[in-house]
Amino acid sequence: MAKPYPRSPLALSLPKLTSIAGVRLSGVEANIRYSGRTDLMLVEFAPGTTAAGVYTRNLCPGAPIPWCRRALASTPHARALLVNSGNANVFTGRAGEEAVVACAGEVAHQLGCPVEDVFLASTGVIGETLPYKKILSALPAAIEALHDDGWEEAARAIMTTDTFPKAARREVKIGSTTVCLQGIAKGSGMVAPDMATMLAYVATDASLPQPVLQALLEEGVGPSFNSITVDSDTSTSDMLMLFATGQAEHEEIGSHEDAALAEFRTALKDLLHELALLVVRDGEGATKLIRVDVQEAQDDGSARRIAMAIANSPLVKTAIAGEDANWGRIVMAVGKSGEPADRDRLSIAIGDHWVASQGSVKDHDVEALNAYMRQQEITITADLGLGSGRASVWTCDLTHGYIDINGSYRS
Repeated sequence: MAKPYPRSPLALSLPKLTSIAGVRLSGVEANIRYSGRTDLMLVEFAPGTTAAGVYTRNLCPGAPIPWCRRALASTPHARALLVNSGNANVFTGRAGEEAVVACAGEVAHQLGCPVEDVFLASTGVIGETLPYKKILSALPAAIEALHDDGWEEAARAIMTTDTFPKAARREVKIGSTTVCLQGIAKGSGMVAPDMATMLAYVATDASLPQPVLQALLEEGVGPSFNSITVDSDTSTSDMLMLFATGQAEHEEIGSHEDAALAEFRTALKDLLHELALLVVRDGEGATKLIRVDVQEAQDDGSARRIAMAIANSPLVKTAIAGEDANWGRIVMAVGKSGEPADRDRLSIAIGDHWVASQGSVKDHDVEALNAYMRQQEITITADLGLGSGRASVWTCDLTHGYIDINGSYRS
């Protein structure tokens, strides 16, 4: 069995999870890389379930990514989702494609559905051939284990270096009908999404056409999964999918801007944001959750790029790990971003402590600031003094634990 990583000090317990009508899940052992733990998740969706997805923009994607893109383009429906951990099926050439075709085909055969209604994902080590016959051998057990309340088992089965399972739930109304949203995610390192997160799956019993579902997902991904970073590395396997089983009976929805979707839209964004922050809380070796706010930048796009430059700076992240309020490193990160900035208009705050104002150091309570740095959650604010652009992103500190995990990941 793989040696478990110490649970993140920022970990949160799973919320109370319940069933979503039209969804059955399981998590079983396939012994792909790990032994003595589950590593294969299977989800079965009711006929008529619609699907939406966003996928990594990494130009060296794993074999499941183009499969999912083609499947999503060919049909609005989903009947199954199969995810393995321990092996990413990336940079595996024809062998990787063979694995995807074989696994999708067998799931379709076993569940009696079109092969294009089967979605796949793999996460783990890059560059090793996926022993997919182990997956095929484990499929009967995965199918037999499917049940309505298998969310926690599913969340645990897709973990790699994660130290805790991640899930979130919301309950809202569409018109007068109560609908549920529930999602799981995995991610700990190689986290700098350019579409979504490492792997995240959300299901709802709402009845929503595929174009509506896709628009809602793309609207929600920007301020959530695309606003987090652990180490600036965009995974080859990033995937976020949203499934609507249509089991709830509510008024027909024809547009993602329909007023009846107001609560649902807000709840989806909130749920995605919660899942994204759970990923940051489990950043490899993380001991601090960091929020970076940029304000009065030239525009929102510029603000976001500056915020990411700060959040991805190893110097900023290690200073926070050492509980050192080294605001000069924040100034450096703003300046290196390549975005419009004026040294003599720049102000910096750590928490509520403004340490620099309009290009000069500002008197502040050093002892109070040092006490603030010992907290688990830290906020950095950079005020550019240039315009109305604003952005917020989230990251974690950089500790020796990150090196320990990534220096021995394959062994």
